Amino acid sequence: QVQLVESGGGLVQLGGSLELSCAASGSGFDINDMGWYRQAPGKQREVVAAPITGSDSTHYADSVKGRFTLSRDNAKNMIYLQMNSLKPEDTAVYYCNHPPPLPGDLEVWGQGTLVAVSS
Repeated sequence: QVQLVESGGGLVQLGGSLELSCAASGSGFDINDMGWYRQAPGKQREVVAAPITGSDSTHYADSVKGRFTLSRDNAKNMIYLQMNSLKPEDTAVYYCNHPPPLPGDLEVWGQGTLVAVSS
């Protein structure tokens, strides 16, 4: 069973930076498959940064390209999301995601961490 725990959210001013962390534990996970999603109030959950299947590249939402960076630490079983030049529209709950570890499994989500950007 895979468990994901996010941290690092908080309140930041327009133009500020935050780094989110996600720790994976359990069995059957691969941090190279993990990504970040977010859900703003009243909106659907959307991908922020996620690995592209079959490549070493990362897909970024158009709205965060050039500002956000996904990174990984295999030794610590963690992924990170460095967020720079934050905007009020980045305000959301950010979730760490792992695709289904085995066929038939459900994808795994963390509990989320709130990022609020004030203008």
